[in-house]
Amino acid sequence: MVEGNQATHLLDVLGFFCPIPVAEAKQALTSMEVGSVLQVLASDPETLHDIPLMLGRTPHELLSVESNEGEYAFLIEVKAHE
Repeated sequence: MVEGNQATHLLDVLGFFCPIPVAEAKQALTSMEVGSVLQVLASDPETLHDIPLMLGRTPHELLSVESNEGEYAFLIEVKAHE
């Protein structure tokens, strides 16, 4: 985890495929307070491309991406409400 940021919320979309992980992450971020950190757990390899692309259209910051045996963990900090 980058800069000691700890996840305050967890979104487990393991086993789901596009567009579910991105849509669920976007929905979760809209309901979170600024400064919160969302950890997204996914198994769809497309999320490695799609989540950073989605975040590029928002004020939120991708803190880290970890890959382990086909599972991906994204840490996303809520920066502002859209």
